[in-house]
Amino acid sequence: MWIADHWKDYEVLDASGGEKLERWGNYILVRPDPQVIWNTPRKHKGWNKKNAHYHRSAKGGGEWEFFNLPDEWSISYPLPGLPAQARPLTFRLKPFSFKHTGLFPEQAANWNWFSGLIRDALKQNPAVQPRILNLFAYTGGATLAAAASGAAVTHVDASKGMVTWAKENAAASGLSNAPIRFLVDDCTKFVEREIRRGSKYDGIIMDPPSYGRGPKGEIWKIEESIWPFLESTVRLLSENPLFFLINSYTTGLQPAVLSYMLNAAVAARFPGHVEAAEIGLPVKDTGLVLPCGASGRWLGTKK
Repeated sequence: MWIADHWKDYEVLDASGGEKLERWGNYILVRPDPQVIWNTPRKHKGWNKKNAHYHRSAKGGGEWEFFNLPDEWSISYPLPGLPAQARPLTFRLKPFSFKHTGLFPEQAANWNWFSGLIRDALKQNPAVQPRILNLFAYTGGATLAAAASGAAVTHVDASKGMVTWAKENAAASGLSNAPIRFLVDDCTKFVEREIRRGSKYDGIIMDPPSYGRGPKGEIWKIEESIWPFLESTVRLLSENPLFFLINSYTTGLQPAVLSYMLNAAVAARFPGHVEAAEIGLPVKDTGLVLPCGASGRWLGTKK
């Protein structure tokens, strides 16, 4: 398992009875988590001092209950490997529909991985800036990590609101002038156009939703769409690419499935190797690790 254990502004304090107790900066949230099927004693005092609680509805969805939480606040992440004087990645947070806050902290495990690859590539060839494509890019965590490490990034998401949020996160992180191209677009159609243009990228990141709609109502169902989309996206890799990363929160796409797909689609065409594992967050009160989905990674081998 790959564990996001470098956070200072975020931590899972405890997890029990279908919910997790989290600290986001100075604020304590309780949110549902389907992985938390155990019912251990809730001894942490934060359970009784929470700032907000998202209650799941039996009919689907749910709603927030607020006690003392601002409409918006920020937390920072010091990306390992950057110079000491570098600004940390900074993320604006706010509670919005379906329990989310605008950030998936467990993804920091992947940010650490590919940002190191980008920095290594720049050390070996400072004159060539790696080009990274981030698909289903949400509020830009991976985009900021790649840009802060020296890459030129193309950030694509179908939601105009998420892209605006990502731009605000970039500004808060001191990356307003970084070479980031922010695009509101359907990822499938964008990839098709990039293939026709002959565009190439040295690294590709994708974090596809289980289900979604594009700007013009395009339907995305991950079990039906992910394989043909992966086959198409691989065509955008450069001659000597650095990496390919797929994230999944869908239970059907376990690490072995991600590994198989990456081996069949990427490793069959480029020299390198594939790894896949669960990603997780440490739980402070128990010392255990909370699973938070899976990732598949292909790492290129220099020719």
